[in-house]
Amino acid sequence: MTDLHRLLREASHIAERAGILIERIRAEGFDTASKDDRSPVTRADREADTLLRQELLRLEPVGWLSEETADNEERLALDRLWVVDPLDGTKEFMKGLPEYSVAIALVESGSPLLGVVHNPATGETYSAGHGLGASRNGERIAVREGNQILASRSEIAKGEFEPFEASWEIRPVGSIQYKLSLIAAGAAAVTFSRGPKHEWDVCAGALIVNEAGGIATDLFGDPLRYNQPFPKVKGIMAGAANAYARASEQVSAIGASDRMAELAERPDFQ
Repeated sequence: MTDLHRLLREASHIAERAGILIERIRAEGFDTASKDDRSPVTRADREADTLLRQELLRLEPVGWLSEETADNEERLALDRLWVVDPLDGTKEFMKGLPEYSVAIALVESGSPLLGVVHNPATGETYSAGHGLGASRNGERIAVREGNQILASRSEIAKGEFEPFEASWEIRPVGSIQYKLSLIAAGAAAVTFSRGPKHEWDVCAGALIVNEAGGIATDLFGDPLRYNQPFPKVKGIMAGAANAYARASEQVSAIGASDRMAELAERPDFQ
């Protein structure tokens, strides 16, 4: 069995190296292009992906699933793979808001073994290994109860958090991986998304929440599974136990976003 402590330490160093690259590109200036789904992509996304792919596959030569790499169905036959988002929160990166991250997870048999989320702008590195607990810059962290929800700016703009404004404090934050990490560190009580998320959006951060004593599931309370043919999950719900239960009850009454219909239309979604 590979030493999980060593893998976690090395993966954290690699995430931080990618963060240095991202910050250098931000300082130099960059052009922005659009993907097929009209989401933005920059040189930082692409170059960070190249660095991570080279270094992580050298560390552990397994399968690969990344936002910035063309998917290959060969990964489905593999028990282990890296699930990576080289730059989660590209819009915040473009605006100079310090709410973007590098996210790395190592998955085995559909569940994460380790997760690392590094915020290049703030220097925070959140990490967790299965059964090892969670930390921020080497210090142990734990979830905390409260009345604050961390929410996506785009989902706030769509009105998806309006039903919760009377009973919660809604705080906008960028990267979903960074939101999950902040929940794990007790900076807020709960975060969720009522629409689908890619596996690379949540894999590392969800493990960090779980290892910090919280609960992280899909929007409907089911376990998150990874390395699926269509690599998306049915939203995310994560937080300290009481806040998680309270938010889940409200979401159950309100329902998912209309965006969730995307998954019902996919024959390759399990």
